[in-house]
Amino acid sequence: MIKYRYICLTVAAAAIVSLSSCNSTPTAENPATPSANSSAQVAETTTHSGHGSKAKININTAILSELDKFEAQLGIPALSNKIQANRPYANPEDLVSKKVITQEQFDKIKDAVTVQEVVLTGQAKDVDYMTKLGLMKGHLLVAQELLDKNQPKQAEPHIGHPVEEIYVDVEEQLNERKVKEFKTTLVSLQDLVKSNPKNAKVKTDFTASVQSVDGAIAALPEAQRSKPGFVLQVINGLLDAANSEYGAAIANGKIAAAIEYQDSRGFVIYANDLYKGITSQVAQANPEANKAIEASFADLLKVWPAAIPPATPVKTPEDVTKLVKIIEQNSQKIIDKTSTQAQQ
Repeated sequence: MIKYRYICLTVAAAAIVSLSSCNSTPTAENPATPSANSSAQVAETTTHSGHGSKAKININTAILSELDKFEAQLGIPALSNKIQANRPYANPEDLVSKKVITQEQFDKIKDAVTVQEVVLTGQAKDVDYMTKLGLMKGHLLVAQELLDKNQPKQAEPHIGHPVEEIYVDVEEQLNERKVKEFKTTLVSLQDLVKSNPKNAKVKTDFTASVQSVDGAIAALPEAQRSKPGFVLQVINGLLDAANSEYGAAIANGKIAAAIEYQDSRGFVIYANDLYKGITSQVAQANPEANKAIEASFADLLKVWPAAIPPATPVKTPEDVTKLVKIIEQNSQKIIDKTSTQAQQ
């Protein structure tokens, strides 16, 4: 993963806020009327395609985990990096004219490609903010595991990703929310792990980095961070990123990219941690949905038995996608219910 990887989470956040599992989604040409209870507002949206589909992927700004979806669909190694390297694109067809992919390959993904920008406000912006910080947490969680296993070289990229890729995308929001700058803390930790991973100061700096991210999350009101409807949107964003990463990690039935495997592990672990905080509320609102979500999380966590990838994948990308969809579909039941209650 490299810079700009997490920009397109704004697209995912917008989609999660507005989607239900079976409703059609708004398009730029035919926008849906926002519900009275929703504080999520999209100033400009991308078009959507298909039954229950998510937002199109902006090839000019999309994070690599979003572009990985094209890589997995077309089976072209490193396609996401190639798409990024050939930016900017005036229109989707530039993928062909710039010889990134062939016309035949483009025809397979064209309905999911856009160059249209998305601007979020209200609740969608808050979801996007916490999701990005959640990705930081996921990276740091797996980095800690690797450091504990005396694998600093494997841990270093996961320490670097939050500062190299995510911080720039969330920096404006951090400033708006008056969060104290912590990029310096992350850079210091990354440099130390690179140069002297056995230094006792690594542990101190790591703790400071985690506390900084937690402090940024705490900039959101506690009441909001404890609402199932809000937290589930964040969880779905994290799982969407994890799903893409895992798909990019697997090639020819083997785990070909350890970093992507580890990324997805960290995101799923943190998403599960978030769910634990709202389980009792979800169980009260919809016991069946809670049971399905908990069971799916239990199966998902088995996919990543350790931070070091297993010799053979536990599940296929398709299996992981099915589990993620079960969580999304049941989450939407809770989101819809809380939205309905807010209107009453």
